[in-house]
Amino acid sequence: MRTTSRLTVLAAALLTATLAAPVSQAAAAAPTPTGTANHAVRVCALPVPGTAACHALLRTDVTALAAPAGYGPADLRSAYNLTSTGSSAQTIAIVDAYDDPTAEADLGVYRAQFGLPACTAANGCFRKVDQNGGTAYPRKNGGWAQEISLDLDMASAICPNCHILLIEADSNSFANLGAAENRAAAMGATVISNSYGGSDASDATYGSYFNHPGIAITVSSGDNGYGVEYPASSHYVTAVGGTTLRSGGGSRGWTETVWSGAGSGCSAYNTALSGQASVGTGCSRRAVADVSAVADPNTGVAVYDSTAYQGRSGWLVFGGTSVSAPIIAGVYALAGNAASVDNNYPYAHAGSFYDVTSGSNGSCPTSQWCTARAGWDGPTGLGTPNGTGGF
Repeated sequence: MRTTSRLTVLAAALLTATLAAPVSQAAAAAPTPTGTANHAVRVCALPVPGTAACHALLRTDVTALAAPAGYGPADLRSAYNLTSTGSSAQTIAIVDAYDDPTAEADLGVYRAQFGLPACTAANGCFRKVDQNGGTAYPRKNGGWAQEISLDLDMASAICPNCHILLIEADSNSFANLGAAENRAAAMGATVISNSYGGSDASDATYGSYFNHPGIAITVSSGDNGYGVEYPASSHYVTAVGGTTLRSGGGSRGWTETVWSGAGSGCSAYNTALSGQASVGTGCSRRAVADVSAVADPNTGVAVYDSTAYQGRSGWLVFGGTSVSAPIIAGVYALAGNAASVDNNYPYAHAGSFYDVTSGSNGSCPTSQWCTARAGWDGPTGLGTPNGTGGF
């Protein structure tokens, strides 16, 4: 039972940190949570039953910049101790709804800005298809286009040598997103990233879309604070929570706390991961999240998008667990182990994470579902990557 309103939690998430963008080399389609109008907004409409919403949160005070603000690839790789640049044998699939007509061009701007190798259709690194594997792309949607740019940029930041496959679902229905998920698996993706979610649901209804042994599937845990969403609550995926990431402090040179918008909790429907038995989730079913990465828009990431949605385009700063899911997808790709491991693997390698031990995302009946502690907790799971050893 939820004792704190989801919108109140999100408002708190966006107001608890300073507004200054991290140092590094425009109106929403959905209602803005109370108190955040001048800070960050959702770019996707709230979901109705049978559909999902993207989890991108756009900073409204640092938009349409001539140069990037927010964390770039070097920052993220430093924060998570990532030294490999990955292999072209790995393909990260990005599954989103609707069409981003400038996806490849925008990705090129991002990668050139940060000195990453070109990833284009011409050189075989980038491919974009519809949910049937063809080029009959769905209609454009500005909010989801920004989500696509965010996902492509984060996958590139973490695994710059990986190939990228963008699958555009016809709509944000679970049926169409699921068809896109199956298409990604059929086209040889080694990792699939999903930055969307809707109400907690049963794998008996939707699980066939995400049950792809040998493929690492990451899913955002949500941006509404304590409370479980699907497909993060699926038995078959790695659920990715969110943190506030700040430079400085300790031998690592970075500090992290719970981002108070990160989704978490105990699924009402789905089977627990076997790996969770040893970490004391307090949930007899599927507990969320498993791992985490930066998601707070106040410590957000640089993204390039030229769609000009609601008057905002160019260099933007994003947060939300839409950031953390493709980051973790990139780490799985760097590890290159997906064919031989499953989503229990991180639990057997808990020492390969930076444990996040402070912060909360709301009120809940079982403390660790919403409050950080040593070891596993709901908002951040086992913690954030310390290299690729946990993947």
